[in-house]
Amino acid sequence: MTERMNKVLSRGLLHTFIIFIAILWLVPTIGILITSFRPAQDVASSGWWTVVGNIFNQTQFTLRNYRIVLSRLGIGRAFLNSFTITIPSTIIPLAIALFAAYALAWMRFFARTYIFMIMIALLVVPLQMTFIPILRIFNRSNLAGTFPGIWLAHSGYGLPLAVYMLYNFVSGLPKEIFDSASIDGASTFHIFLRIVLPLSVPIIASLIIFQFLWVWNDLLVALIYLGGTPDVAPITVQISSLVGSYGQDWELLTAAVFISIVPSLLIFFGLQRYFVRGILAGSIKG
Repeated sequence: MTERMNKVLSRGLLHTFIIFIAILWLVPTIGILITSFRPAQDVASSGWWTVVGNIFNQTQFTLRNYRIVLSRLGIGRAFLNSFTITIPSTIIPLAIALFAAYALAWMRFFARTYIFMIMIALLVVPLQMTFIPILRIFNRSNLAGTFPGIWLAHSGYGLPLAVYMLYNFVSGLPKEIFDSASIDGASTFHIFLRIVLPLSVPIIASLIIFQFLWVWNDLLVALIYLGGTPDVAPITVQISSLVGSYGQDWELLTAAVFISIVPSLLIFFGLQRYFVRGILAGSIKG
């Protein structure tokens, strides 16, 4: 009885601690959300927490901030640019990594081990070391300041981790499955398409979350390879330029920031049921 009570108490303390940490993480997001709907005079005169006690007073909220940032400050165009950058930059490395992981795990060819070791070694190369040489190549090939250029950059940076995680998962699949499929006459591509892909859904979902969030929230790589050109600038670059021009207009900045947060939240909560399974599957071989 005492042991059972100790388990209940320890579990209750753990849940309380987790809820406390979750609330701490949520407080800044709630503050951004509330501030983004408040008029400029209210933001200047009182803190966002004063609204909590008077939440049902509709006169305290307005959509004007969102209309301004979407139409006049270029956030709407930058939002679409971010999708134009992020979606291909997520699909391209994931597709390449799937084929590479399958080949490295189950196909025999020359220097297979050395190729895998090179891919793993690329994980420890700092991004900053690659900026100057890659930017020179992009300038000579007219890829700097273009969407294809940033697609290639993000795909190259995300590929080593994707290959590593997918390799650990695919190489841990039972060999009997592949032997049975081969005996039934399935080709290598059909085995990949009908067996490997369906079984890899959890790890694929985890990689989509990682790559999407990294590319969507990226500022440094976009500044290096795209610059500040409004035609191709993603939302992170546009918001950083607004900080200098509208640094005192908190209601506009918070509206822009919350717009940039929404896709990340949708992607994470939409794929969260696969997240833990994918992380464990991609990091533990067996």
